[in-house]
Amino acid sequence: MTPTLADVAAWRAEHGVERARLIESYRQTRRAPALLRGLTRAADRLLRRVWAAQSLPAGASLVAVGGYGRGEMFPQSDIDLLILLEDRLPEVEHARFEPLVGLLWDLGLHVGHSVRTLAACLEEAANDITIRTNMLDARLLAGSRGLYRQFRQGFDATLDPLAFLDAKRLEQQHRHGRFADRALLLEPNLKESPGGLRDIQTVVWVFRAAGQPARFADLVALEMLRPEEARRLNRHLGLLERLRIQLHLTANRREDRLLFEFQERLAAEMGFKAHGPRRASELLMQQYYLAARELSLANEYLIGCLRLRLRPPLPVEPVAEAPGFRRHGNMLDIDDENQFERHPEAIFEAVLLLQRQHDLHGLTPRALRALWRAGHAIDSAFRRDPVQAARFLAILREPRGVTLAFRLLHRLGILGRYIPLFGRITGQMQHDGYHIYPVDEHTLMVLRNLRRLTVPDFAHEYPLQHRVMTAYERQDLLLLAALFHDIAKGRGGDHSSLGAVDARRFCRRLGLDRPDSEMVAWLVAQHLILSQTAQKQDLSDPDILADFAARCGDTRHLTALYLLTVADIRGTSPKVWNAWKDKLTRELYLASRRILEGDQSQPDNLEERKEAARAQLRLYGFSPGAEERFWQRLDDIYFLRQDARDIAWQTRRLLPVLGRETRIVRARLAPVGEGVEVLVFAPDEEALFARICAFFARLGYSILAARVNTTRDGHALDTFYALDTEHPQVAYRDFLNYIEHELTAELARHEPLGPLPSGRIPRQVKAFPLEPEVNLLASENGKDYVLSITAGDRPGLLANLARVFNKHGANLLTARINTLGSRAEDVFVIEGESLQQNAVRLGLEQDLLDVLKVQ
Repeated sequence: MTPTLADVAAWRAEHGVERARLIESYRQTRRAPALLRGLTRAADRLLRRVWAAQSLPAGASLVAVGGYGRGEMFPQSDIDLLILLEDRLPEVEHARFEPLVGLLWDLGLHVGHSVRTLAACLEEAANDITIRTNMLDARLLAGSRGLYRQFRQGFDATLDPLAFLDAKRLEQQHRHGRFADRALLLEPNLKESPGGLRDIQTVVWVFRAAGQPARFADLVALEMLRPEEARRLNRHLGLLERLRIQLHLTANRREDRLLFEFQERLAAEMGFKAHGPRRASELLMQQYYLAARELSLANEYLIGCLRLRLRPPLPVEPVAEAPGFRRHGNMLDIDDENQFERHPEAIFEAVLLLQRQHDLHGLTPRALRALWRAGHAIDSAFRRDPVQAARFLAILREPRGVTLAFRLLHRLGILGRYIPLFGRITGQMQHDGYHIYPVDEHTLMVLRNLRRLTVPDFAHEYPLQHRVMTAYERQDLLLLAALFHDIAKGRGGDHSSLGAVDARRFCRRLGLDRPDSEMVAWLVAQHLILSQTAQKQDLSDPDILADFAARCGDTRHLTALYLLTVADIRGTSPKVWNAWKDKLTRELYLASRRILEGDQSQPDNLEERKEAARAQLRLYGFSPGAEERFWQRLDDIYFLRQDARDIAWQTRRLLPVLGRETRIVRARLAPVGEGVEVLVFAPDEEALFARICAFFARLGYSILAARVNTTRDGHALDTFYALDTEHPQVAYRDFLNYIEHELTAELARHEPLGPLPSGRIPRQVKAFPLEPEVNLLASENGKDYVLSITAGDRPGLLANLARVFNKHGANLLTARINTLGSRAEDVFVIEGESLQQNAVRLGLEQDLLDVLKVQ
C-alpha cells in the first residue's frame, strides 16, 4: 500500500523529533559514538518502515553502504544506499523503485543511492576501488536476506587483501596530494586532510579486508599497539568526531572544513577559553593539529604493519658499523623494538643513517613505532649530553636529507622534546593575515627554503640567492636561526627579542662558540628588519641605506640576513612572495653590500644613471639631447628612485606625445613577475591619486606598489604596479590598451568620486579582524609627515584611504604599498598646509581608522 501524504508527514515529524532528542542528549553528554549510533538507528527504523510500506518485488534488498553502513551518521551526513536487485528481475520491475527514492527525499533525507543488479554490483566493485570500498561497509537494512548473502559471498571471494591495501595506499597518497596545501593551513578539512577521519577509516578498511579487527583496542591484542597508545589514539579520534559533529550543528549544513568563521564558535561550544594573548580558537586548533599529527602517524604505522604481514618476507641484513640496526629490504629496521627506549642515544643515530645511507628509503613500521615511543626518553640529561648535541649538529650539517630529517623528528614529537620551546609552537595558529601555516610548519618551510637554495637542480628558481647560499660558509648557523626565528610566537611581547635569548641559550647548549652563538641570536633578533626596510623605506635615500648597512655591520651578517629573509617571506604563503618583493629585497641587499665592501665603482650616482638611460634611448632611435625636453621638468629625486631602464621606458613613451596630450596613460606588462605597470602623466589635480586608485579598484586589481612624483611644472608623474589577485596570469596586451584608454577618459571627466564597488572581504579578515593601526609622525625636515597604516586588506582599501587624504587636504608625495596576504602595511609621505593644525591631524587619523575597520 502506497503511503499517504499524512503518513509521510507523520514519519517525517517522528524522525525529526528523534534526531532532535539525540542531538540534545549529545549536547548534555558530549559522547560522540552514542550520537553516531543513535542517528544511524533512527535512520534504520525510518527506512525499514518506508520499505515495508512499499509494494516492491521480493527479489530486492535495501543495503546501507559507506559511512551510513559503518554506523557513523553525523548530523549532516548523506545516507548512502544500495538497492540490490536479483539478476533475473525483469527490467520493467526496476521502475517500481523510483517512487521509493522520491519518497525518501520527501521525508527530508539526504540520500545518495544506486540501483544495481547483483552481477553489475560485483563487476563494478572488482573494477573500481571507490565502489569496492563503499561496499566493504555494506549492511542489510531490509528485503531479501538470501540475495544479500549472495552479494556478501561474491564480494568477499573476489577481495584480495594485499591488492586492496596497495590500492588504498595509492588513493590515500593522491588524496593527501590534493589536500597537502590545506592540511596544515589554518582551515583544515576534518575528513580529508592528512590525519583526518578518512585516514582512520582507511586503516579500518584495509584491516577489515584482511579479516582483522580494526578498532584500536583490538590492535592491542595483536601487539600492534600498547594499551596507553590505543587510549591516546581514541582520545584524538574522539576530538575529531566531536569537532565534526559540532561543525555540522553550527554550520547547519554538511561542512567538513574548519573555516575561520566557525572556529571561535566551535571553541566556545567545546569549552575552550582564551588564555593570555591566545584566542580560544587558537587553543582548539592546536589540539586539532596535535591529534591529526598522531593519527597520521598511526595510519602510516598500522598500514605498514599489515602490509608486512600480507606480503612475502624481505631479506634482512645488518647495517655495517651500526650495531642494533639492520636493513629490511630498502628500509631501516632495528634488532630490538625497545632499542630507543633502552638506548636513547641511538635516536639521532637512526636519523643520521637515513641521511647517509642513500639507498635507505625510510623506516620499517617497527622502527617508526619505536622512535614514536621513545620521545619520553628525551629528558634533561639527554638534552645536556654533548654527544647528542654533536649528533644534532651533524644532522643539521649533512649535505642531503636535512629537511626530511627534521620533518621526521617533528612528526615523531622528538624535535619538540629535544627543543621544548619548539613543542610549544607546534600547532600554534597565526592570524596575522599572511601566514597560512601554523608556526611549526612555517618554521620547517623556512628551513626547507634555505636548503632548496643549495640544490643545483633548483638554481634556476632564484639564481642570485643560490650563488650566495652555496658560497656561504656556515649554512648550519642559518638553519639554526630558521628553527628559532619564530619560536617565541604566542607568548606576548616582541617574539624576535625573546627568540634571540632562546636561540643564544640553545646554541651554547650545543657547544657552539660565542661568535657563532651571537650570530644566530643576531639573525633571530633582526630577522624582520631587511623585509621592513625594503618594503617600507625609500631605498633611493642614501641615509636609509647607510643606516641599514651599519646595522648589519659586515657582509657576513648582511648575507645571512638576506637569505633568511627570502626564505622566511617565501615560507609564509605562496601568494606573499612575488617578483616585486624579490626586486626590493635584492636591491637593498646589493646596495648595502656595496656600502659594506666600500665599492664605489658601481653605477650608483645620478649622472651615470642618466647616461645609462640615454644609451637605451639611442637604441630606440632617439637623437642625442631629445630627452632634455622632458628631463628638465624632473628633479633629482625622480632619477634616484628609478633605475635606468625605467627612466628610459617612461621617457620614450612620453616624449612623442608630450605637449600634444594633457593626460597621458601608458601601460606595459610588469618587467618582473605578474601584473601590469601603469604610468600616469597628468596635471597634479585634486583627488588625482584617489581617482586612479578607484579605477583599479573597479577593475578588481590590487595595487602592489606606487611611485608618486611631481614635476617642476606641477604635473603628476606616477607609476603603479597592479595585479589581478584572482587571475594573476591574466594580463593580455589588449587589456593594456583598455587600461590606457579608459583611465585617460576617467581622468578627463572631472566627475565627483563615485561609490566604490563592494568587493569580497577575505574570510580570515572577517573572522579574525586585525586591529587597525595608524601612526602619523612629522618628518625630520618639518615640512611633511610619514603616515604608517596596518590593517586587514580588502578590495578598494587604497582608494578609500586616498579619499580621506583628499578630504583633509593631504597631498601624497610618496607611497610604499606592501600587501602581505590579507594584511596591508602601507607607508605614505604626505604634505599640506592644513596638516600643520593639530585638530586636522587628529581628524585625519580618526577618519583613517574608521575606513580601516572591518564592518
